[in-house]
Amino acid sequence: MKKIPKFRNEDAERDFWTRADSTDYVEWSKAKRAVLAELKPSQKTISLRLPEMMLEELKLLSNKVDVPYQTLIKLFLAERIKKELHASR
Repeated sequence: MKKIPKFRNEDAERDFWTRADSTDYVEWSKAKRAVLAELKPSQKTISLRLPEMMLEELKLLSNKVDVPYQTLIKLFLAERIKKELHASR
């Protein structure tokens, strides 16, 4: 295995790895899967138009379960996405 060089900054390291073959530097067969429990997925803000009545009903439901309505929407979407993905298999 080749020795990984020292880099003066992240740009130099990034440039190196875009050209280098990592299999010359890392024994991937001995690699272990890393668990990054504290890593939070990135989020993107979107604009979503909903009928006023639907939004009011979502807010009522969110108050009932004591969850912010935007969180409730994300939960509903996640459940439906999971259901649809498993149904298509």
